[in-house]
Amino acid sequence: MIDMKSVKYITMSALVALSLSSCSESFLDHPADNRTEIDSEDKIIKLLTSSYPSANYMWVSEISSDNLIDNMTPHLPTKSWDPQILSFYNYPPYDRADDQLFAFEPATLATFSDYDQPGQIWDGYYASIASVNAALQAIDEVAAKNGGMTAKLKAARAEALLIRAYDHFCLVNIFSQPYKDAEASKRDIGIPYVTEVEDVVQKNYDRGNVADVYAKIQADLEEGIANLDESIFEKPKWHFNNNAAHAFAARFFLYKREWQKVIDHANAVLGTDESSLSKMMFDYSLLADAFYGSDFANIWQNPEQNNNLMLITTGSLMARRCMGYRYSCAGPAAREVFLITSGTHAFWRSYYVCPLTAASGMFGYSSSDYGYYSGKINEQFEYSDKIAGIGFPHILHRAFTANELLLARAEAKIMLRQYDAACEDLCSYWNLSVEKLSDADKAVYGNYINTATKELIENWYSNSEHANCYADWDCTQRVSSSYVIPHEATPYMNCLNEWRRWETSFEGLRFLDLKRWGRTITHEMRGHDAPIVLEPGDPRLAIEVPWEAQSAGMASSRGASTAASNANITLFDAKQYKTK
Repeated sequence: MIDMKSVKYITMSALVALSLSSCSESFLDHPADNRTEIDSEDKIIKLLTSSYPSANYMWVSEISSDNLIDNMTPHLPTKSWDPQILSFYNYPPYDRADDQLFAFEPATLATFSDYDQPGQIWDGYYASIASVNAALQAIDEVAAKNGGMTAKLKAARAEALLIRAYDHFCLVNIFSQPYKDAEASKRDIGIPYVTEVEDVVQKNYDRGNVADVYAKIQADLEEGIANLDESIFEKPKWHFNNNAAHAFAARFFLYKREWQKVIDHANAVLGTDESSLSKMMFDYSLLADAFYGSDFANIWQNPEQNNNLMLITTGSLMARRCMGYRYSCAGPAAREVFLITSGTHAFWRSYYVCPLTAASGMFGYSSSDYGYYSGKINEQFEYSDKIAGIGFPHILHRAFTANELLLARAEAKIMLRQYDAACEDLCSYWNLSVEKLSDADKAVYGNYINTATKELIENWYSNSEHANCYADWDCTQRVSSSYVIPHEATPYMNCLNEWRRWETSFEGLRFLDLKRWGRTITHEMRGHDAPIVLEPGDPRLAIEVPWEAQSAGMASSRGASTAASNANITLFDAKQYKTK
């Protein structure tokens, strides 16, 4: 049963409480001040099970990246074998705030209650943090009452710290500038790092700076990993199990550019030999018999897949808004994301979608594109009232996967100039994926697929005329003068860029990659005389905090100085969670 969250408003009276609910059992059926009832190890563990963030950042990130286009601007069709005539479609946006997001404007037309918008992300992640802090306080109280910290309480504290670190990591990378370096990031406004239970109606919060936020994330992360014990989890894939914790650490240090730590944490999950790596890769053979979107979703989101390291239940309408509306993965963007070509590529001959669609597919009629629909984001609807037809839409977010982790390790090796080792990881990513195709697919496509080699990577990805390839990677120096990618690394970074773009499509990491690499983001949008272009340092790279928070005094993400970043507010709207 899918866990749903419910948080009651926090006051100074006997209602001082933070309560959570699930669709199987509601804490709201208990007395209001049930925080005092979290008085045992089992209750704390149950509280943490429901404390993972219910909001979903994937749509906001995807629409801010280069993975989607405005279908109302002239563009070539996705299918390269269709007549290559410029066309545009008069599709409306799913939500008017999507027009604002695509234009990198504040989403003033959205509210805390709107799915897949900045307000819900801000609201949902801070609600998760509030829940975790209540659990941490309860852990201290139970430990004091029982005369010490037991092994189970220690493990629960480790999970709580990892959730808190993850929540703040997502928030700072969405609502702030990317991490630059220890000094430059002190000049970029961060997000409030909350470590205490909110026990007053309003509280003063300081957004601080990005460097400080990263330091606090690292402290929680490292303490959490050191004391984690996944034996307390009934279903480890829905928690920060050991593999998920190391994958999170690898992503954190990737963004912070501590390359050896990326490798060390990735090795803890993937091992150091091909046989152990093979067991962790996504099993594409299971997709051979998939037909409906739910079939693909059951495979992509299957907790039994070794590749899926952690799943989070999120509220989202992304599956509805990504196809047949104004903004979708279509045209040239779809070609680049899904490597659609009628010609040849380094790794396949003839038309081929890498690797074998691995999603529900591209939808269109005649020469009209409606967009790509990914099985990764297929919706699961939970009815609260079947007769009335109302309830809650969910997407199971694959927060961490072994495939993405392998590419993170390859990037770290490139940055350490270990090019042979990096190519081994890149080749393994491709070759093990092909190896895991079904026998039927191998029979059909096998003769058209090339084996990845270092030579093939170097030859193909040295040509900047190829999709997803750049002449150089000097862009990183615009993020930080200490972030230098030498010219000889260009083909390996181009390969990594292409495969990360494919691997993380519809999962929200593309925008964060473009930010941290310093890549220019360009949106062609109808109604604008010129393309909207974001260069490194552009204030719009930080998604603006919701207008509700700004109205209450929270500093803007764009152009605000860290010296004026205090706000005396309630960070999240707890009323939103009483039926979620």
